[in-house]
Amino acid sequence: MKKLVFIAFVGVLALIQNNAFAQKITSPPSGDNQKASVTQYMGFVEVTITYNSPDVHGPKGEDRTGKIWGELVPYGTKNLHFGYSSEENPSPWRAGANENTTISFSEDVLINGNRLEAGTYGLFMEPGEKEWVIIFSKNSTSWGAYFYKKSEDALRITVTPKKTDFHEFLTYEFTERKLESCKAWMKWEHLGVNFKVEIPDVTELYLNKMRQELRSDAGFQWQNWVTAANFCVQNKTNLDEALTWATVAIEGKYVGEVNFTTLQTKGLVLLAMGDYEKASAYILKAVKHPTASSGKVHQFGRGLIKKGYNELAMEVFKANYKKNNGAWPTNVGMARGYSALGQYSTAAKYVKKALKIVPDEGNKQNLQKALILLKEGKDIN
Repeated sequence: MKKLVFIAFVGVLALIQNNAFAQKITSPPSGDNQKASVTQYMGFVEVTITYNSPDVHGPKGEDRTGKIWGELVPYGTKNLHFGYSSEENPSPWRAGANENTTISFSEDVLINGNRLEAGTYGLFMEPGEKEWVIIFSKNSTSWGAYFYKKSEDALRITVTPKKTDFHEFLTYEFTERKLESCKAWMKWEHLGVNFKVEIPDVTELYLNKMRQELRSDAGFQWQNWVTAANFCVQNKTNLDEALTWATVAIEGKYVGEVNFTTLQTKGLVLLAMGDYEKASAYILKAVKHPTASSGKVHQFGRGLIKKGYNELAMEVFKANYKKNNGAWPTNVGMARGYSALGQYSTAAKYVKKALKIVPDEGNKQNLQKALILLKEGKDIN
């Protein structure tokens, strides 16, 4: 028994010693190729490229200008004589230095129109004088390209290299940044290649995100149900679902609240669905609610005009005018409402009323300009 205990002790001691020797001390990066990372967001979708960045002049300061492409970085693929690299399975360029260059996507994307699932990929490239192949490999954890396998490719795309401004250090960057897409560039020396990253369906992506979040603690705030409903209205999509969300914002247990915002949101959903009568009822109820300030109602009316609902906007401006006893902003609203209907002389009368009680010089000047337009028979909206 003692012998067994001693053997076990020796085994544990050896394991500790081996682990101790396996630990690495901190040293500068190999070849002075500094590690770098660049992240771009498209809304909440995250794209990150992590790489090691060699420079044109190299670790010893030698000038390698004109010797990068086709020499330091060979065209095509190469047998590296190590790992899985062979004549039968030559390796591409690691698209940087040291360990794998990687690219990560937090959601599914399109790369130059080709679908690629969310995840982290090894980024490799096959340079050429006229064409490059960019490779997204399922292997993202290797050192360099020694263990690259073509069978692990998730996607290969062909691109055309372009001349760029001089970049001393190999650099990745994002351009043409939009909510639904961006371009990822690799630039080094006087050459660059790029590919487009797109969200396949940005509207559906946000809808799914909202659905998930409304099931969490975010669903206990009426404001979030309003936001989701308004998103559908703005994007003219999922209006039945939006109506449910707008109703929850008003009537939902623990969360519902009757106020100007929730009522007008449901009105806007019904308006988008083509139910003008019910929409008008909710909107006018919203305007008359105690939480509806004259300023909020005025801006809401202007929004209706922009959407082409001129008659409904006029009803909103009239209700605001009556509720607030003709306060100066409501006179402006009446003028905008009548102007939208083409009744310029009536609109001018309300501009004149507003001019008598306007509170500041800036608004006074705007009203004077509006009056000139109306006299010329022009809309002030």
